[in-house]
Amino acid sequence: MSVPQRRVPAASTSARSLRRTLSSRRSRRSASALFAASGGPHPVELAGLLHELTVRLLTADTLPRALERLTAFAVGSLPGAARCSVALIGEGGPLMAATSGSAGETFDQAMYEGSTGPGLEAARTRSLVTAGDLATDDRWPRLREAAAASGIRAVAAVPLDVRRTAVGALSVYLESPGDPGPELLVTAMALAGQAEVLLGELGRRAALTEGAEVDRAVGVIIAQRGCGVHEAYAILQESAQRLGLDRRVVAERLVAAAARKAGD
Repeated sequence: MSVPQRRVPAASTSARSLRRTLSSRRSRRSASALFAASGGPHPVELAGLLHELTVRLLTADTLPRALERLTAFAVGSLPGAARCSVALIGEGGPLMAATSGSAGETFDQAMYEGSTGPGLEAARTRSLVTAGDLATDDRWPRLREAAAASGIRAVAAVPLDVRRTAVGALSVYLESPGDPGPELLVTAMALAGQAEVLLGELGRRAALTEGAEVDRAVGVIIAQRGCGVHEAYAILQESAQRLGLDRRVVAERLVAAAARKAGD
């Protein structure tokens, strides 16, 4: 779990000073000390949330399903959250997004279409981004109308950095104006830090599964065409590009077709 460590003043710490403290993702500190200083959740309560999040994400069968579970869990766990969304951008791949909650859909759509907004800024800068009133915030004037139409006023966007896989953000939307409080910020950052690790593990598992499936498909191609290994990989890649499908999907179909033919 990624937990910031820079020194936080006593329990009277304002949300603004806490945001500055939490925005440094390189610093580390005792979790219990941070929670006590910020007025955030009790460490035991937070430990329970992280355990439940771990179980939910690691039992997801796909990464998109894990993102859906992450947003659903976050909107139900974060105080005052009306909507939570996740945007994840992989190298050379399309944006993956998931949302949960009754508000904010128009805002999310406008943010992605315009390539600007708190969630995307948090992903690009790798820093915590907050806004106490989206209706008056000068950073994203084009999103003011979308915020009003969506029924949201405030947001906290926490960066996600999935090692060697993707970058993104977990955005938490509130229906009332005002700076997101310490409890929400600390809990959201703890959930995001745990999610980074879990999503990375899911990505690693998917890569292993894809590699094994691709290897089986390459073996089928070699047996069918009598070609070499490199040529078989090239054939598989070309087939995927021609069909507009993921290489793993093509590999699975090829192996399944070969198994059916062998059983005839």
